[in-house]
Amino acid sequence: MKQHFQILIVGGGNAGISLAAQLFRKDAKLDIGIIDPSDKHYYQPAWTLVGGGVFNLADTVRSEASVMPEKATWLKEAAAQFDPEQNAVTTAEGNRYTYDYLVVCPGIQLNWSKIKGLEGYLGKNGITSNYLFEMAPYTYECLKNTRKGKALFTSPNTPVKCGGAPQKIMYLAADFWRKHGLSSAVDVHFYSGGTTIFGVEKYKKTLEQVIARYGIKTHFMHNLVEVKPESKEAVFDVYENGKVAGQVTEQFEMIHITPPQSAPDFVKNSPLAIPDNPYGWVDVDKFTFQHNRFPNVYSIGDVSSTPNAKTGAAVRKQAPVLVAQLISQIRSGKPAEARYTGYGSCPLVTGYGKLVLAEFDYENKPMETFPFDQSKERWSMYQMKRHVLPWLYWNKILNGTA
Repeated sequence: MKQHFQILIVGGGNAGISLAAQLFRKDAKLDIGIIDPSDKHYYQPAWTLVGGGVFNLADTVRSEASVMPEKATWLKEAAAQFDPEQNAVTTAEGNRYTYDYLVVCPGIQLNWSKIKGLEGYLGKNGITSNYLFEMAPYTYECLKNTRKGKALFTSPNTPVKCGGAPQKIMYLAADFWRKHGLSSAVDVHFYSGGTTIFGVEKYKKTLEQVIARYGIKTHFMHNLVEVKPESKEAVFDVYENGKVAGQVTEQFEMIHITPPQSAPDFVKNSPLAIPDNPYGWVDVDKFTFQHNRFPNVYSIGDVSSTPNAKTGAAVRKQAPVLVAQLISQIRSGKPAEARYTGYGSCPLVTGYGKLVLAEFDYENKPMETFPFDQSKERWSMYQMKRHVLPWLYWNKILNGTA
C-alpha cells in the first residue's frame, strides 16, 4: 500500500473533496491522498428544510465513493495522530502515512455529552436536533405534534457550523404554527449562549423584525447544560460578565438543540491545535491558511482557526485560495498572492418562502452578490436555497467547477 503522498488531505467532506477536485483541475498529475472513514457524504445545509417538512432527507446523502475524485487515493481510515515534525499522520487502524504537504479539514465535532441527561433521548420526548441526519425528520414530527406549550430552540456558547441554523428552524416552526392557527397556543423561545441574534447589523435589524412578527421571546447569555426528559425541562447556565451567575429551568413541549461544538479530539489533542485553546482549532494564518508553526501544513473549513462563520459558503471561497497557495509552493517554493477575506454566507430562512441572504467578511461588513438589498426577506432567495444550492453542491462544488 502507498504510504507517501505529495498532498495528504485529512477529511472527505465539502472542504476535502472540493479542494482535491480543484487541485486536480489545476494539475492532473498531482499525487493526492484523502483520509476519511465515512461511507456516506451529506449535504447538511438542507437538514433545516427537512426539519421544516419541505425537503426529502434522501436527497441530502450520497455514497462517499460517488463524490471521491477519481485521481485521488482514498484511504478509508480514521486519522488519529499528527506528527508534523516527521510529516506523518497515523490512523486509528495503525497505518502511518507521510506527506510533502498536509491539509487538515475533518470538519467539526458535536459534543452532545456536554449536555447532561441527553444521552439516549434525542428523538424522544420532543427532544430533537437538525444537526443529525437521522434526527431532522423527527424535528418535523415535533412541529406537527406540538399544539400548545413552550417550544425551545437553543444555541450554545461555542462556535457552531452554520451559525444561523439554530434560528432558521425556529422561524420555520413559528411560521408552521402560524399557518395552522397555533401562534397563540405555542410559546416560542430562543435560548442562546451568545450576546445577539446576529453579528452583522444590517441583517440583525431584519431578524429582529422577524422575531417580533412571530412573537418569539429571546434569552441571550443562556447556555443549555442539562435536559430532564421525563419532566420535559431544560436547564440553562446564565452568564454575566463572562461568568456563570446562576441557572434557570424551563419547561418545554419540544426542544430543538444545537450542541456545543469544537475541533475533533484527535485535532484538539495534537501539536497542530492552537496552544491552550479550549476548542482545539488548527492554528493557521487567517488569510493564507498556512499553519503558524509548521509551514507545510494547511487547514480550511470548520476545523481551522480562521475567525469567519463556519459555513459551506466560506469553504467555497477558501478552497481556491488554498489551491493557489499549494500550487505556488509546489512549483516555486513561494507563497501565492491570493488571500481570503473572511467571506461567509448564511442563507437565513425566515419562514416558508422567505429568506435573507446574509453575506459578510471578517469585519462583519456585508459582501453581497446580488444587485439588490439582501437584508430583505425574499421568495427568490428561498427558492435558491431550496433548489439551486443543493444542485450546485452535488454537481459543481464537489467536482471543483464552482
